[in-house]
Amino acid sequence: MSAPLRRALHAAVLAVLMLPLGCATSLVTQKEEERRLRAPEDSTRPAPRWGLVIHGGAGVISRESLSPEREAAVRAALTESLQAGHAVLARGGTSVEAVTAAIRVLEDSPYFNAGKGAVFTHEGKNELDAAIMNGRTREAGAVAGLRHVKNPITLARAVMEKSPHVMLVGEGAEAFAKQQGVELVAEDYFRTEERWESLRRALEAEKQGSTAPPEPGQPQEPPPPQTRGGTGGEDHKFGTVGAVALDQAGNLAAGTSTGGMTNKRFGRVGDSPIIGAGTYADPRCAVSATGHGEYFIRYTVARDICARVELLDLPVLESANQVVMDVLVEAGGEGGVIAMDAQGNVAMPFNSQGMYRGYMGPEGIASVSIFKSP
Repeated sequence: MSAPLRRALHAAVLAVLMLPLGCATSLVTQKEEERRLRAPEDSTRPAPRWGLVIHGGAGVISRESLSPEREAAVRAALTESLQAGHAVLARGGTSVEAVTAAIRVLEDSPYFNAGKGAVFTHEGKNELDAAIMNGRTREAGAVAGLRHVKNPITLARAVMEKSPHVMLVGEGAEAFAKQQGVELVAEDYFRTEERWESLRRALEAEKQGSTAPPEPGQPQEPPPPQTRGGTGGEDHKFGTVGAVALDQAGNLAAGTSTGGMTNKRFGRVGDSPIIGAGTYADPRCAVSATGHGEYFIRYTVARDICARVELLDLPVLESANQVVMDVLVEAGGEGGVIAMDAQGNVAMPFNSQGMYRGYMGPEGIASVSIFKSP
């Protein structure tokens, strides 16, 4: 064998012998590098801040229209809601349990358009909608068109946990409520004179071919451009109530409940019980919305916010601001959201005049706001 051939063969054998070692060395080096890069992030990232954020509706809420007495009552109800949800989280309860507890308080208050304080339809009835979603499992439950369920959020949770379905409506939903032992009440339980007077004024304005004047102290939103002046008092919409929670195990949940809109017709359903529109939760993000329901449905607002967190890796505050302050404003939709991520970061943007809202973290201090400025 010639010398050049021997040298070539020797080089080839050496290359083959070194190949596994080289691959192994590269693999080990790569894994060590990955661990090194992850270590600072894992060691410096703060522990998730479990807590709860709530809303009680967004819209035209001015200091002039809200009396000191009513403002105090609204703030007290929001604080009670925060305390109820926080108590669940503090004892190690789940985010689903906390959201349910917080929303039930708001449903039982006459100051919000949900449960006891629900507005009236054109026919003088109360029709209630609600939804809840477990971010860890992505299970969800929703109900719409209820007339006898005292706490719609409780029934929505029962749909999620005790049925194979996501949404039940009307008489079927109430039959399921009866089967599950969910509390039912007579229709007059929901009646408040304030809401009845609001319907009366809306009907009168409808006869006159105009829209009803704002109800003092209540979140109200201007009608969408395409319905402006077309359906009278039905154009005047009220806010909803909602809650988002992160529990100590790091799991998110979101829930929303509403009485719909004053003088609504034809069994209209808004965004609140629509998963991905007014309510949504996944392992990284959870949202509850309030505002122009039709816009929130068309633009799948709640899911859009969480999709930006998931797919674009945006902070939840930036994501929520983009959708509420840019996407919705450009489309002509008014309202706001509450949102939270898996680290406990909170966003509460709204493009309306005000939004009833509040937050309570692990420190146990309730923070409640109404207007854009303190």
